[in-house]
Amino acid sequence: MTEAYKKLEARFHRMGVLSDAGQMLHWDMAAIMPEGGAEARSEQLATLSVLENELMNAPEMGDLMAAAEDESLDAWQKANLGEMKRNWVHGTAVPSDLVEKMSRAETRCEVAWRKARADNDFKGLLPKLQEVLDLSIEAGKAKADALGTSVYDALLDQYDPMMRSDRIDSLFAELEAFLPDFTSEVIERQKAEAKPVLPVGPFPIETQNAVGLDLMKAVGFDFNHGRLDISHHPFCGGIPDDVRITTRYDENDFTSAIMGVLHETGHAMYERGLPKDWRNQPVGKARGMTMHESQSLLVEMQACRSEEFLTYAGPVFKKAFGGDDAAWSASNLHRLYTRVEPGLIRVDADEVTYPAHVIMRYRLERALIEGDMKLADLPGAWNEMMQKLLGITPTDDRDGCLQDIHWPSGAWGYFPTYTLGAMAAAQIFAAARDANPAIPDALSRGEFEPLMNWLAQNIHSQASSRSTDEILKDATGSILGVDAFKTHMHNRYGN
Repeated sequence: MTEAYKKLEARFHRMGVLSDAGQMLHWDMAAIMPEGGAEARSEQLATLSVLENELMNAPEMGDLMAAAEDESLDAWQKANLGEMKRNWVHGTAVPSDLVEKMSRAETRCEVAWRKARADNDFKGLLPKLQEVLDLSIEAGKAKADALGTSVYDALLDQYDPMMRSDRIDSLFAELEAFLPDFTSEVIERQKAEAKPVLPVGPFPIETQNAVGLDLMKAVGFDFNHGRLDISHHPFCGGIPDDVRITTRYDENDFTSAIMGVLHETGHAMYERGLPKDWRNQPVGKARGMTMHESQSLLVEMQACRSEEFLTYAGPVFKKAFGGDDAAWSASNLHRLYTRVEPGLIRVDADEVTYPAHVIMRYRLERALIEGDMKLADLPGAWNEMMQKLLGITPTDDRDGCLQDIHWPSGAWGYFPTYTLGAMAAAQIFAAARDANPAIPDALSRGEFEPLMNWLAQNIHSQASSRSTDEILKDATGSILGVDAFKTHMHNRYGN
């Protein structure tokens, strides 16, 4: 290994370990930390962020990267150097004092959001959320100058490298031309069909948790390298060797928690499948959030809402919860899990109406970042757009603009990756089935190994060695597009 590149690997390894420590502290904050620990946790996370930023901003880093360009590197090392440069551009654009301010503000706002949502108190959260937004815009402007992009695109690049808003606009326009009429047709057709038999609760949290653990094992989750806990907002965190999943439970409705667990397990399987030889190197990280969300939505939506998987899950649910046999049949569960009805809560939305939730958030956050809307006007704008896109209006901010953790935690530019991920998931699952037609039958027996083996080879192991489009092109034959998603919608919900 050559000298300059070797030094860079050592430095990025150290930054990777600092980032990993921050991930574990953040999981603890979200899952088990008492509210009184917020200030101390803010200090810890800010210090780690500053240390990582200072390593990135070391004066010799630019010279090392220039020297490494002239050294003899293999394909993965070259890809790693490319990712180092991208991270360096992001990291050096923002000074350490701003990094520290952002970390502190985001931690405080995220903790305050939990109480504000419970209390339906947007006005109480507003000052802290405004601070997070202002700091995010300041950082975005600095990164935009370095990247030669708009401020919003600079923030988006953090979550989906090389994706730009003009392409999102084009992809979302295709969806908007298709989904409204399609959604109306599906809803009208389902009205004429027999309604699914609703399983009768209550569904004890302990039992839901046990079922979730069993289904995680079926997917292939390794409990020697991860765990399942409870948080205010479901997420997958931690690190590849210690993946932390959280969900939330409702004793009157088991469906949300179970599918939430499966969704986060998809994220976890991606993290676990990243190449061990490249741990704590930029090239060994997940290839952005579009790819990450494709893996969670592939497991939850493509695989686990299929009638094949529900053939396996029905007896599991019946044994755990008891009740009417008719409620647990595969056909009934399939009707239940593919019921299309506009709702207020994004994480509980069916896959037909879900894109409208994301398109709405994408437009609102762009308006806020670009200065076209004031944050104080967010509740009204949210309600107006919800009515326009979904035909419903929240009765309070708890189920409106306070429902998501993303903006309080500083994740501006993240939201479009959910629907971009749904598009990618449709492409990937179709390609996996074409490559191995035995996958659906295996799912009917609760066997995920054929699917996971294909994903491990074609998606997980690729990490950040290439762009999202390049990985998708090799795996599915096409770059990211809408066609496979539309085909999936027609196959599952059409005539």
